[in-house]
Amino acid sequence: MIDGKVVVITGASSGIGEATAKLLAEKGALVVLGARREDKLKSLADEIKEQGGQAVYRVTDVVNPDDSKELVQLAKDTFGRLDVIFLNAGVMPNSPLSELKTDEWNRIVDVNLKGVLNGIAAVLPTFKTQKSGHIITTSSVAGLKSYPGGAVYGATKWAVRDLMEVLRMESAQEGTHIRTATIYPAAINTELLEQITDRKTAEEMTEVYEQYGIKPDRVANVIAFAIDQPEDTNVNEFTIGPTIQPW
Repeated sequence: MIDGKVVVITGASSGIGEATAKLLAEKGALVVLGARREDKLKSLADEIKEQGGQAVYRVTDVVNPDDSKELVQLAKDTFGRLDVIFLNAGVMPNSPLSELKTDEWNRIVDVNLKGVLNGIAAVLPTFKTQKSGHIITTSSVAGLKSYPGGAVYGATKWAVRDLMEVLRMESAQEGTHIRTATIYPAAINTELLEQITDRKTAEEMTEVYEQYGIKPDRVANVIAFAIDQPEDTNVNEFTIGPTIQPW
């Protein structure tokens, strides 16, 4: 059941995070929004409240462990508990390895992998104490298949895949009843392409997304499905993409 659940969402200011926040709030969830752009967070929270939902926000950079902790604390202080965290923040400045864009490599690792670890570290003490909770992450089809130009991005998404599966297994062994779900989107129309500085890679990926891309709310529907399962049921992996895209 979604109604009444407290849900933290990172990367909430646009794309999949924004679409998920709107859908879950519409279904009665109390949403706690985190992202770096305060103007967009405020606009989203105001829109949700105007539609009769409940939302609060905090400017959050997932690279900073304290930001993730404070976002979790905001949920608990505002709504008295926390049920779900959706670790969705991510970057995708893809390029061939030979271009040696090492600053971008480090940024990808910091956000896509360390950012997820920071979120897990922030929420696990609460979930372990209450012996319940749900951790959802956005990986990518690049976490299932290898793509030229996406070596570092894909490496972080493969890492998230393994991380979440081990988390699921350990939670079952420890009896903490923490559910997990990992999402593997294909061509979903978000802002990710805007981060690509390598011209050839940007052109190729833009062509793919223009041909195949679907709306972020398609992913939001699947996240809602995962949350809506009975507490004793874990549906933990979802590959999502356009029907017409061969991936």
